[in-house]
Amino acid sequence: MPDLNQLELQHLRQLIGAHDTAYQKLNTYSSQAVDPQIKQLFTKSAQDALNTKQKLMSFLSE
Repeated sequence: MPDLNQLELQHLRQLIGAHDTAYQKLNTYSSQAVDPQIKQLFTKSAQDALNTKQKLMSFLSE
């Protein structure tokens, strides 16, 4: 993979931060949900956000 320029690196960091924020919020919503289907939806969405964050972070180590 070619080296990232400064603008690409800044965008990547912003995306990582946004997915981390989404993960944290969705986890909170999941813990507060009463309806099992809603709880499951928030839990899956939180996991998806975490997976995407981790994948984006892998670009920093390449």
